[in-house]
Amino acid sequence: MNQEWASARGRTAIGRVALSVPARQALADGQLRPDRTVLDYGCGRGNDVRVLKRLDCQVEGWDPYHRPHTHPVSSNVVLLTYVLNVIENPEERRRTLQRAWELASTLLVVSARLTWEKSKVHGEEFGDGLLTSRQTFQHLYTTAELRRYVEEVTGARVVATAPGVVYVFKDDTARLSYLAYRVVPDAEWLTSEDTSSALESLVAYVEQRGRHPRIEEMPRNVAELLAHLRPTELRRLVRQGADPDRIAAGGKRSALNTLLYLAVELFNGRGPFGSLPVHIQQDIRTFFASYKEACRRADRLLLKLRDDQYVRGAMQASVAGKMTPTALYVHRRALERIPTVLRLYEHCASIAAGRPEEWTVAKLRHQGRAVSWLDYPKFDQDPHPRITASYGVDLQTLESTHVSYLQAASRPLLHRKHEFLASDDPEVPRYRRLTEAEVRAGLYRHPHLIGTEKGWEEELARCGRQLRGHRLIRRKDDT
Repeated sequence: MNQEWASARGRTAIGRVALSVPARQALADGQLRPDRTVLDYGCGRGNDVRVLKRLDCQVEGWDPYHRPHTHPVSSNVVLLTYVLNVIENPEERRRTLQRAWELASTLLVVSARLTWEKSKVHGEEFGDGLLTSRQTFQHLYTTAELRRYVEEVTGARVVATAPGVVYVFKDDTARLSYLAYRVVPDAEWLTSEDTSSALESLVAYVEQRGRHPRIEEMPRNVAELLAHLRPTELRRLVRQGADPDRIAAGGKRSALNTLLYLAVELFNGRGPFGSLPVHIQQDIRTFFASYKEACRRADRLLLKLRDDQYVRGAMQASVAGKMTPTALYVHRRALERIPTVLRLYEHCASIAAGRPEEWTVAKLRHQGRAVSWLDYPKFDQDPHPRITASYGVDLQTLESTHVSYLQAASRPLLHRKHEFLASDDPEVPRYRRLTEAEVRAGLYRHPHLIGTEKGWEEELARCGRQLRGHRLIRRKDDT
């Protein structure tokens, strides 16, 4: 086939009703803000541009086919959304990525279709991709390939923020601030309208963080409302209003979160102390002898991820999650309760390959190093929720896998829901009562049969039972 042929790239641009996944993710991550200029480079039909303008973003779009008369200008954030897939010439593809990087002054967002979407793309081989029947070209990436390619062309470290979506920051300070947002979000402040409520907000912060904030960590209105009080007076009032046990617990939590952040930072590239976000700097000053000592402890934590016995022991000691012979399964609302080394495990995987937008349970393997995010969209409503999708990453190869169960005749489902949660979750008693009733009815007598919808329904019929919400009752025809 003639390798000089040019594909009909303009046909790949689709019309959307909502924001694209990369734009929605960047918006959710606080990267698309009214005070930043945004360029959608290769904007297609311009749907993201229209929606972002309605959200008060300073956004412009350029596309060689649909908006050729506009002129791309340097912007704080540049979106390169599913553009690299459709360029059949590798050199032009590289130049396009280089040009987008040059135009970004703060952040470049790059997205690409992934190889697990191959079933949706039909065509014949052409160059390093496929030529479809519509004369469009598609080069599908693995997560590791996309990461390597963007890092090679830009010369900067990337952070995967979602499957097939990576961020490339122009400086380390912005990258490290984003990592802090992902790993250790800053404390939330209560609404303050007068000195009394501002003081309550400060007390809540100290209990949550385990330390007093610097003035630049405070919201402006809180700082103004408390400005008439001397620092010594403020500390006295906080001592009177705060619970010492909560402060101690908050300090321990902040110290562990700081170690978690520094370990993730090393995994993605560690910067100097001055480049860290202010709240991380202050945590280090408060809870560690020095930055060097904090980094040393974080390095030891990251090193422990290589120790199978240590990781398995951490899983067995976890107060949240269900342990199996191969992995620990944890519901997303219990993820913060697992040991710090396991939280690090999950964070490293998410930064390497991107955590999916929709997920319910994280699966952390202790045989090998791999994390999967499993989606059970009706976990709380369905007594035995059915899986719809699984997205996983191997931390040794950084390659990802994706499996959709939407068309499966008999989907896998969950039992013993309470085991995936922390013991103090308010839903645990209800879920446990159901499990105990199912055990008494003999439904778990043959565990190898009940892992799928079909097998579970057959066992329910065999035992003469049916489910009404989270209650197990006798079948009407068996009464």
